[in-house]
Amino acid sequence: MKQKVLVILLIVVTCSGVLTAQEAQDVNVPADGLNIPFVDLTIRSAGDNQEVALSLQLLLLLAVITLSPSILILTTAFLRIAIVFDFIKRALSLQQVPPNQVLMGIALFLTIFIMWPTLTTVYEESFVPFAEGDIGFEEMYANAEGPLRLFMFRQMQRNYNNIELFMRLSDLPRPANATEVPTHVLIPAFVLHELTVAFKIGILLFIPFIIIDMVVASTLMSMGMIMLPPVMISMPFKLILFVLVDGWGLITEQVVASFF
Repeated sequence: MKQKVLVILLIVVTCSGVLTAQEAQDVNVPADGLNIPFVDLTIRSAGDNQEVALSLQLLLLLAVITLSPSILILTTAFLRIAIVFDFIKRALSLQQVPPNQVLMGIALFLTIFIMWPTLTTVYEESFVPFAEGDIGFEEMYANAEGPLRLFMFRQMQRNYNNIELFMRLSDLPRPANATEVPTHVLIPAFVLHELTVAFKIGILLFIPFIIIDMVVASTLMSMGMIMLPPVMISMPFKLILFVLVDGWGLITEQVVASFF
């Protein structure tokens, strides 16, 4: 009975609201005194080449905004940190703990910590002058691109093989200095470099835990416990070793130090 009463009251309130809105529309007076704007998006043929160029620029801007998470991931320290944390989880033979969302969250905040000087430089030299009207859009883009390029070059200062690879694939001449390396060549070279460094760190992380797996497996075989999964026995020993040596602190310290 109560449910029927509630349904009836809901219908009455809805109908009264519709009538009120209809009456307000008929007399051209906003309901409840609120001035709500009406947005009308229309599609028409372009009048000239400038309107076509503006439409293309808008589509390009939307594409860049859509791809901005991937761009930020691939041009910052996030890629290396995320891969190293995934190697840790696999080396410890952990399946659900910690969740991937937690690891990605830690990697995100470590990325902000590492990239903070670069982001501060981008904000002070690019966004602030543009907001104050001192520079145009092209200068803002150049000032924002410079610190990120400098960060990527610093990570590859000991190995420029990836840059040489993509310069050769693009049929570009050998650059005299870093400024002659195009950004579309620098970014994929930086991605390959980060993958290589992350895999090297992952190999070093796997070595002590593989030794534990081998010792546990050989012990179980010598005792005749062939049907017992070695991972079930070795995982507690891995966790004990990881906690005793303060694994999270050591790995975080070394990963952060690898960027400086």
